[in-house]
Amino acid sequence: MKSCRLVGGLLLLIACAIAGVAQNSSSAKALSPLEQSLTASEKSLIEAKKKDDGAFFKRTVSDDFSLVGVDGKLLQGKEAVDDLGDADLIELTAYDMKVVAAGEGAAIVTYDAIVRKKPEEDQGPPPRYQHFSSVWVRQGDAWKLKFHQATAAHWGDW
Repeated sequence: MKSCRLVGGLLLLIACAIAGVAQNSSSAKALSPLEQSLTASEKSLIEAKKKDDGAFFKRTVSDDFSLVGVDGKLLQGKEAVDDLGDADLIELTAYDMKVVAAGEGAAIVTYDAIVRKKPEEDQGPPPRYQHFSSVWVRQGDAWKLKFHQATAAHWGDW
């Protein structure tokens, strides 16, 4: 009798847990078309960074693209595009991505990431936890990357 109550109680507990998970999943906000499009664009940028895909960068960035690296240096034009890719990148795992409209035909994508890169000879690896921001602008029928910035999110791992 006690074992039946125990099993019944466990089944009830499991059923409640499943119902709670299902409710949380269904109450998650659906992404708008803008959010879907720019989230996909940013994820493509991340994959291109991992592969150092220069062709992707050339067709994706605006003519006046600029970048602020985790070191705080402003790069513009070809120098900025060249700095986007990184053959020494071991890991770039993005999480908590958000898209914010910034007027007609512009939006900002922000996210946190875990970054692992091979250390350079004269310095150690970059901060492992970084925050990224990208400004995307609509040019014709395509979204172009106009600005990108990496910021150290945790100072203790320099």
